[in-house]
Amino acid sequence: MQDIVEITTEGKTKLLVPKESLETNAPPMQPAFFNPRAKLSRDFSIVAYSTFLQNFKGPKTFLDCLSGIGARSIRVANELNMIEKVFINDVNPSALELAKNSAMLNNTAKCEFSENEACRFLSLHSKRENRGAIVDIDPFGSPSRYLDCGIRATSHGGLLSVTATDLPVLHGLYNDACQRRYYGIPVRTEYGNEIALRLILGCVHLVAGRLDVKIVPLFVQNNMHYYRVYVKILVKTDSDDSMGYIIHCKTCGHRRVQKEKNNACEICNAKAESAGPLWIGEIHDKMFVDSMLSEQTKFTIDKSCEKTLLKCQKEIGMPPSFFMLDEIARKMRDAPKSLEKTIEKLQKSGFNASPTSLNPSGFKTSARIDEIIQVLKN
Repeated sequence: MQDIVEITTEGKTKLLVPKESLETNAPPMQPAFFNPRAKLSRDFSIVAYSTFLQNFKGPKTFLDCLSGIGARSIRVANELNMIEKVFINDVNPSALELAKNSAMLNNTAKCEFSENEACRFLSLHSKRENRGAIVDIDPFGSPSRYLDCGIRATSHGGLLSVTATDLPVLHGLYNDACQRRYYGIPVRTEYGNEIALRLILGCVHLVAGRLDVKIVPLFVQNNMHYYRVYVKILVKTDSDDSMGYIIHCKTCGHRRVQKEKNNACEICNAKAESAGPLWIGEIHDKMFVDSMLSEQTKFTIDKSCEKTLLKCQKEIGMPPSFFMLDEIARKMRDAPKSLEKTIEKLQKSGFNASPTSLNPSGFKTSARIDEIIQVLKN
């Protein structure tokens, strides 16, 4: 395999990767899959995991059930000093061979490798003494089939990180499939990525509830076709009811959050659409995001990570869903205002307003769409 692999560097870690994956827009599946454009997602993971480990009591182990060539898990082993053991699993022996060689390349002895189906691997770690402090689920497509065994393999107080890449399903092109996989359906809107992330969180919450487990979302992030959520797992019944619907009116653009499904717009009386059931609680934890901002300075990561985290910090406590500058401009039949000016005007008018980490041209606010338009006209 030596003539078809190449060494690339992410953070402070050298990785042996298939050469063709660095040369084409669509990385090939053989001999093993590696997407270099997912580096940003892995950068955020390193910061999130390091932040989480600062306060975790217990064996600091990392379980990667769908490791591929081990890009994420080898970085965890090499860059996170607090990690004691990294379990790297995949069904592809070629991918595992590259992962083993990458571990040797970085002189890390923390890794243990296995060739197993993902749920079987996780099931082997479901006993209390074998569970992971951090469990990572990063599949092609939907993670839903792995959530049950992933939650069982996560320690009480541990971190479960989950990726979804089936965007056509999460964005409303295949609602039946979305209902099957995530127990809810989306609405096709400008803030479709937030709806997708909330559907993923809602699905994790519902599966966890069946196991008498509570989830606490700590951080969410998306770039390109990677949607990723980080949740703390607590072995206790969830007394908080954080599920509901986002009601969206495509006639006037009004949206609201409520517990029950309702298809009437309270502004224009048109028929609205309902996204959900999905997670309507907080998607970022303030203390965790604050700590991530401090922690990210220790690592060699993309500069955009800090900018994203600063926006996360500002949007905590804001209502679900965001507005786009272009969306408001179309309603006003005017040129888009700047993001800073829009937020400033809303705040001066007594509304809460902030940028959002989910779109560079998006903002969150406590104002309704008719109130936003009125403020900007004045």
